[in-house]
Amino acid sequence: MRADEQFTCYMNEDRALVRAIGIVVSAAVLGAAIVACDARGNKDAAPILLFTGTGTSRGDVAALETILDTNHFDYATASSAELNAMTEEGIRRHRLMILPGGDFVAMGNSLTPATTARIRNSVDNGLNYLGICAGAFLAGSFPQPYHSVNLTSGVQFGFYAAGPDVRKTAVAIAVAGGPTLEQYWEDGPQLSGWGAVVAKYPDGTPAVVQGTVGNGWVILTGVHPEATESWRRGMTFHTPASTDNAFAATLIQAALNRISLSHF
Repeated sequence: MRADEQFTCYMNEDRALVRAIGIVVSAAVLGAAIVACDARGNKDAAPILLFTGTGTSRGDVAALETILDTNHFDYATASSAELNAMTEEGIRRHRLMILPGGDFVAMGNSLTPATTARIRNSVDNGLNYLGICAGAFLAGSFPQPYHSVNLTSGVQFGFYAAGPDVRKTAVAIAVAGGPTLEQYWEDGPQLSGWGAVVAKYPDGTPAVVQGTVGNGWVILTGVHPEATESWRRGMTFHTPASTDNAFAATLIQAALNRISLSHF
């Protein structure tokens, strides 16, 4: 694997708001119920738990909170200290855990081995998991001394190669059963070796995957459909941010409600 300084999935830290969702998602997703109430609900009762701890990108957390707020998802947040203090029973009171982008080494190492084991056991016993970029890396396996959740039974994800010395860019993602979407990518993984492929990078490697881990439903993405318009400065996109953001909402809804998306 790469040197420590390359174990990152850094995000643009701009806090501009994400555009409202502008496309119609699949009938299955539309048919699933969205719980509408205070988006920063009771930490013990909210269906979604968003990790906001050490190493997470503040910009990505803000973008995800806007997607969650816009679509009336009920969620709570947890810092590293709060998640480390939670029991497995406490974690399993939620239906979905979201791990956002950021520095995945710092994110993983901010959690104790006991905490990553509790997350893994919770997923095995029915918690759903959505990992975005760094959160997808964390779902894989790391060599020691790095910490990971290892939902993949030892599969270790590598970086997608967007081009020589390219660290962030617009990438055309082929979505099974849907249109190609140009998505924001920044040092994200390609997800070969685990799950059913929902979307592919231009080289054919998996960009979005889904699958079961025990009784839990897991969706991982190496790209950032939640990215705001402001992240795109200096890059050319042919897909509107609102369309990409709608895909982000689709992934959250599918992860929350165990919806199997079209796959290759």
